[in-house]
Amino acid sequence: MISTAIRVARVGSAAELAAAALMMLGFPVLMVAALVPSVYAFAAAAAVTYLADHYLHRKGSYLVNRLSKVRAGLSIRFLIRQLLLILLLARMNLSNGLIFYGAVACFIAFYGLQAPHGALVTLIRNRRRMPVATRNVDLKSRIRIPDAPPRGLLDRSAEKMLHLDLAAVVGLLISAVTDSAIAGAIGIGITLALGSLYVLVLMPYVRGRKTPPDADTVLAAVDDWLADYQPGTVLYFSGSKDSAYQVNMWLETMEQLESRPLILLRERVILKNLAPTSVPVICVPGGVHLMNMDLSTVRVALYAANVGKNIHLLRVPTMKHVFIGHGDSDKLASVNPFSKAYDEVWTAGRAGRDRYAIADVGVRDDDIVEVGRPQLAPIQSWQGVPDGRIPTVLYAPTWEGWDGDPGNTSLVLAGENIVKTLVKADPPVRVLYKPHPFTGTVSAEAGAAHRRVTALVEKAAEARATDARFTADTDAQATAKAELTRIESRLAELVGTGDDRRDEAEASRDDIVDLGKHEEIARLRADWNDFYWQTLPSYRHAVITGAEPRLYDCFNVSDAMVSDISSVVSDFIASGKPYAVTDSAGVGVEEFKRANTAVRAAVILSNSAKELGGLLDAVRDPSADPLAADRDELKHYLLGPDEPTSIEQFDGAVAALARKAETRNLGQEARIAAGDPEAATAG
Repeated sequence: MISTAIRVARVGSAAELAAAALMMLGFPVLMVAALVPSVYAFAAAAAVTYLADHYLHRKGSYLVNRLSKVRAGLSIRFLIRQLLLILLLARMNLSNGLIFYGAVACFIAFYGLQAPHGALVTLIRNRRRMPVATRNVDLKSRIRIPDAPPRGLLDRSAEKMLHLDLAAVVGLLISAVTDSAIAGAIGIGITLALGSLYVLVLMPYVRGRKTPPDADTVLAAVDDWLADYQPGTVLYFSGSKDSAYQVNMWLETMEQLESRPLILLRERVILKNLAPTSVPVICVPGGVHLMNMDLSTVRVALYAANVGKNIHLLRVPTMKHVFIGHGDSDKLASVNPFSKAYDEVWTAGRAGRDRYAIADVGVRDDDIVEVGRPQLAPIQSWQGVPDGRIPTVLYAPTWEGWDGDPGNTSLVLAGENIVKTLVKADPPVRVLYKPHPFTGTVSAEAGAAHRRVTALVEKAAEARATDARFTADTDAQATAKAELTRIESRLAELVGTGDDRRDEAEASRDDIVDLGKHEEIARLRADWNDFYWQTLPSYRHAVITGAEPRLYDCFNVSDAMVSDISSVVSDFIASGKPYAVTDSAGVGVEEFKRANTAVRAAVILSNSAKELGGLLDAVRDPSADPLAADRDELKHYLLGPDEPTSIEQFDGAVAALARKAETRNLGQEARIAAGDPEAATAG
């Protein structure tokens, strides 16, 4: 019952639900107390509404945020409480007294202070919002960007300002009880004095040296930095908060390029969710600002997603444009007709080229380049199950998608059958369950299936912990946990708490990567991953959620995988390990393999998961694995050759395309010099 109410109210916990209920009930109680009248009941109800409102705002409750949509926002709630206090005074026959008129005058004046306060806060925030936000770009030496106002002035400023009425409310209630105007006058004076002081303290931050430079000055400084840095390759990205992973997967690749890489983002929310990187980053929300930016040295632009804002850079003829995508799978998104807008489309291997040929969406074969998948370098090749350890099987289903296709995810129809079969396997195996982070965001049914699968894995893990057949080296685990704690402590020192409250201007000024620190963080995260797995007994089932450990780390500790049609399967093939894919839509084995290249070397599962025995047999006896040769052939077909390395292939493709861009530009210059008017227009 409570869980249903929490879900309907969209609050995060039972405590939030209770606070919301108390706040909503508190206002009718205030009205009754004012009409009765009862000062003590009014004071108690007022205290409850103040505290509940404050708690919900601290939690960022969805319910409180939605109240403004039904004309019950923060200011209205405070105003209602104040009006009810005036009603209380009137019902106590104080309407002809000085304290009554003082209360009315106080609340009118107090609300008069709200307008300049709100205007100043808005103006300060707007003036400190940069036309472009940057990371790893040296703006400090080019323009003066002052410190932001103290955090306490702007953080939840409206709530803080409104709560200054507390002194007046308390004073008036005391006066109502004691029949003396002194307490009320003192409270009114404190409220109006603090409100006026708040406004006065904000005023210096809207003018003079406490404000950042104007947009033209900032843009000129960025162009000046670009002229010095002379970027050669740009990774361009636009998308929603949830799509940040699509650009994050390319950061390490960009760091390894030799052509002075630059990352161009279009949304501030992506910048906030961008993983740490040593590559310079410029976020340009405005299309006009981007089109006026000096990118004349850029020769190659890489696009990780097909989105409408790509047109703002695609229009630049002096660079070559490449779609690199954010995964390689048989989904329709991998052969989007929009791809023909680019000069080239880069795929991991031959399979990507063939997908475009089969789809016939207008992408020419000559414009497709096979460059491998640099992100797959951390995936280790399989050497078989080590002696003394039971096999580990990873279940990594994809999410339900937007279109309701039952073939998107195995979780709904087959998830429980898969996990039940694996946890009951004899000889035993260990199960790691790592769901897609979007699971349940569209389909409540998928969310429910995820919770059931999680419960199955956790129950099996508890049962195995008490099974005498399985023992763990507790000393080694204790040592690993100690190391994990040490590493986490050091990472916290290096990375911070994650509660970075700097505003956009300060972050653009100060965020210059410390390469030594950046490299140490990378080493520590690799060590953290090693010790994390050592803390888990090698036989213990586990549910793996969150960003760490990463999916590829799960690949490396697993001996086989069960998944769905997605880039996860294509990536796992790089390991050479056995894998199974579920035909959730029930199209049949032959049709399923015909339509999906990545499953040609897989064990195909029905929703009953009865075919899992074939996967487990291959793991237990690799020499008798009937699909081993097929997997090796498919790996090269999907991902390209092992040599040269993928990053070498990728960097070579960047260099080759840059030469094409330079050749084109030199040709245009020659034609313009020769007086060709068409060349001048095209350039």
